[in-house]
Amino acid sequence: MHVATTQTRRRTAAREQRRLAAAAAERRRRLHRRLFAAGAVVIVALVAAVVVAVVRAATGGDAALPRATGGLVVPANATAAGAVIVGRADAPVTVAVYLDYLCPYCARFEQANAADLERLTAAGTMRLELHPLAFLDRLSAGTRYSTRSAAALAAVADAAPERVLAFNRALYERQPAEGGPGLTDAAIAAIAVESGVDGAVADRLRDGRFAPWVLAGTDAATAAGVTGTPTVRVDGKAFTGDLYSAGPLARAVEAAAGQR
Repeated sequence: MHVATTQTRRRTAAREQRRLAAAAAERRRRLHRRLFAAGAVVIVALVAAVVVAVVRAATGGDAALPRATGGLVVPANATAAGAVIVGRADAPVTVAVYLDYLCPYCARFEQANAADLERLTAAGTMRLELHPLAFLDRLSAGTRYSTRSAAALAAVADAAPERVLAFNRALYERQPAEGGPGLTDAAIAAIAVESGVDGAVADRLRDGRFAPWVLAGTDAATAAGVTGTPTVRVDGKAFTGDLYSAGPLARAVEAAAGQR
């Protein structure tokens, strides 16, 4: 009788241990499910935050201006494809420069090549096509400086084409740093006046009339395979020489014109 009672107790104890183990396992499973669910919520929140950040970066941030103000107006002395034309239509060589006024490498290009390009354009050796792009709007703290400065160049081309190169050069001389708000519209207008643009014309630089033209030109450049600035093409072919030293581009233009 004593032996049977002992065995019964052992079986009862064993069952109780199994029950406790099963209960503990169930509690662990429930805890894991709760942790997994919480982790999933955190991941979704992080993904949402990343998406919002990317969208804001792409559109210029919370304070970004609308992409366009009004319909597309093509400036005088410019093309619908986004190029401001400087020089004679019958020049033997066409040089297209795709640029962004916030791009520091474009400033280096301008410093190295401005004098040669102005000389060759004035001599009738080449026609210059300036394509001001809005690639770097995302780097101007929501003010869309690339678009605004490019639209200002378009306004100068429209009303004071003889001052285009001077204004282009001055914008690079006063180039703001990437990541900041860029120059104000008033500052851009002041630079235009300093470049010889009439004050009445400079006042029109602020109305955003040519912003849609800039954005259309940026889209056209992208479709044409332009992926960065500066990009330079001589008679439609990419110039692969040194962009940041004076001389190589000028020699390529003279060679193309048969003057070398």
